[in-house]
Amino acid sequence: MTTVAGVRVHPQGLCESEDVGAGTRVWAFAHVLPGAKVGRDCNICDCAFVEDGATLGDNVTVKNGTLVFRGVTCEDDVFLGPNVLFTNDMRPRSANKIAPDDLLPTLVRRGASLGAGTIVVCGTEIGEFAFAAAGAVVTRDVPAHAFVAGNPAVQKGWVCRCGARLDSELACTECGERYRESDRGLVPA
Repeated sequence: MTTVAGVRVHPQGLCESEDVGAGTRVWAFAHVLPGAKVGRDCNICDCAFVEDGATLGDNVTVKNGTLVFRGVTCEDDVFLGPNVLFTNDMRPRSANKIAPDDLLPTLVRRGASLGAGTIVVCGTEIGEFAFAAAGAVVTRDVPAHAFVAGNPAVQKGWVCRCGARLDSELACTECGERYRESDRGLVPA
């Protein structure tokens, strides 16, 4: 593993971006394109791909086989499980080349987790500390702290900042934190 400017890159990894924060690790067969922005202390695992025009905040985990395309922004502390896939074009056609500015952006807010095999359709926002179950197909915005599952993903409940499900009174049975509803999902009470 080589270290350049505090970024550790596996001998079979490829990090072409110059905008990568210290402490970030790029593992074997992962590829970070020039023009991608990657924060500090990220972990980009085997066979992951981060395209130019994608942005990862600090302490983002990108597990094996995950594809982060142009127009995707993940804020700090986001977890992307194995084989998460983002789209960025609602009408893809090989013959129709569209400008980067015409792609639909996707925003994953701070602390959100996307389980293995989650697909996120472009133009959506996933709220802070939301949780998409493995295999979910996210086709619309997800409120903060919502737990979604299925195809298409629908809300099944609420989750705490710690990741545990909330009870009917919006209290965490694991850490005791309490929440209240807001216009964007849940916020601490």
